[in-house]
Amino acid sequence: MKNFAALILSVFLLAGNAFAGTPNDAEPQSAKPSKPVVGKKVVRQAPKTDPAVLEQLAALQQAMHAQQQQLQILKDELAKRDQQIDEARKAAEAATAHAAEAGTKVTEVATSVADVKSTAATTSELDAQQSNRIVRIEKDIDATRKDTNDKFKALNALKFSGDLRLRDEPFFGGPTNQSQVRNRARFRARLNINTKLNDDLSGGISIGSGDSNDPISTNQTLNQFYTRKPFMLDRYFITYTPHYFKPLVLTGGKMAYPFYRTELVWDNDLNPEGVAQTLQWDFKSAPFIKHFAVVGFELPFTEVAGTKINNRSIVQSAVYGGQVQAIWQLKPWLKLSTYGAFYNYHYADPIAFALVRASLSNPQSPLNGLLVLGGASVQNSMITTTTTPSVNIVDGNAVLQNIPTGPATITAARFASKFGLFDAIAKFDITTPYKRLPIAILGDYVQNTRACANMSDVTLGKTGPSTTAGPTSTTVVAFTGNGPCNSRERRGYWLEARVGRLAEHGDFQFAYTRMMVEREAVMGAFNFSDMRQNSNVSQHRLELFYQAHKNVQLEFTGLFGRPLNWGTATPPEPLLKRLQFDVIYKF
Repeated sequence: MKNFAALILSVFLLAGNAFAGTPNDAEPQSAKPSKPVVGKKVVRQAPKTDPAVLEQLAALQQAMHAQQQQLQILKDELAKRDQQIDEARKAAEAATAHAAEAGTKVTEVATSVADVKSTAATTSELDAQQSNRIVRIEKDIDATRKDTNDKFKALNALKFSGDLRLRDEPFFGGPTNQSQVRNRARFRARLNINTKLNDDLSGGISIGSGDSNDPISTNQTLNQFYTRKPFMLDRYFITYTPHYFKPLVLTGGKMAYPFYRTELVWDNDLNPEGVAQTLQWDFKSAPFIKHFAVVGFELPFTEVAGTKINNRSIVQSAVYGGQVQAIWQLKPWLKLSTYGAFYNYHYADPIAFALVRASLSNPQSPLNGLLVLGGASVQNSMITTTTTPSVNIVDGNAVLQNIPTGPATITAARFASKFGLFDAIAKFDITTPYKRLPIAILGDYVQNTRACANMSDVTLGKTGPSTTAGPTSTTVVAFTGNGPCNSRERRGYWLEARVGRLAEHGDFQFAYTRMMVEREAVMGAFNFSDMRQNSNVSQHRLELFYQAHKNVQLEFTGLFGRPLNWGTATPPEPLLKRLQFDVIYKF
């Protein structure tokens, strides 16, 4: 490219010289002007120029000048192209260097890729193992989460309730020897946990304070040398209500009463054990009857294998019975509830013997396996067999033949009556114009249809022969403290009236109850524990309740009672006045 440019430049130069003509000394002689001679000097005259030539010369000069400009432009372009060529060459060299470097890097990368592939294979295996482990962990987490959710659901299904009660309880009056006068502090604590297991099954447990040998009270007396107080299982039950036959209810365990009752026959704190069956129907649209139910129950209370009492083997002692219930809407403001029940105590004599063993005057009574039953001032007539030890006289010497000395020992006990109780209850609920002042009136009548049924084969005061083991005698006597059995003393009465309610803060309720229980009317081990005594008693009760807060209730109860003295010349005992001041917290 440079040679070609030089060639073009030479052509332009030659052409320029040709157009410029020859130098003055080369011009033809004929064209040279003559030099005139002036003296010795020769004067040279200016040559004459042809205008046409001058014009051509000027044109050539312009052309030359234009060519020089074009030549400069070409030089500039050549220089620029040379610079570009140099840059391109340097770029090529750099590219070559980079390519070499890149090749090296490619080789390194290829090596690294091989290593990575090898590592990737190992990593893939590890990833697969890790993935499997993660899957297992996620499954375990899901299972744990499900199990936790199920537990929380089960926990949410639990319903907690209960109450705490503090009581101050002074006694005044009573027997002339002041044996009943006292002032004691007591408390009661109960916790209930109920749950619905599914659409058909529900159940619950309760724990409460009290004496384990006392089935009719959850009260625990304080000021007993600061001893710890027991807290025991008081209720445990399962209820089955099939969804395909909703009128049927089956309950088993140690449960709340499956029937309606008053404390004339059953104390509020007692929880019977056994099974119960209920068929019930509600009639919301019926004009009069609103509810009807039939209840059956089997409630065993004693079972001691291989034991005999009164020469009878104990297999099972239980209460069998049933109840018919009906609720009537007589008026929009008047509701009547009626209940008729029969309680048959099948072989109740073990209760008598357990009560006898609880007596401090007879701590050595035999018959292991029966609970020492306490807590009740039972006045039902009892029949006991007393064994009196003595000695043999041999050759003038007293010989003891392995017979315990000391006072007479009771070896057998039974009730003079059997117990088949017919119980009828009627309750009126009256709605008044004052929402906070409803009225309830309740009456309960009970009759023992089997009073004195155990007396047919007993001769009181009869003395039996001595045994072959030694010269002892047995005597059948009436239990000390109880009167003779009179079959006409078989009825019990309960009349109760209540005014007011206990639902909201500021509510109050007033109640009065009149009780009269003849000696053989009820089973005295299981009815109202706060009476002067459980039978052969006349009792009044006054109650006043005030709802101080939503969950706090204040209560006063006054109990005024004394034993019946029918058919005797003995003056009636002064009233035993028992006052109860309670503070109750419910949750």
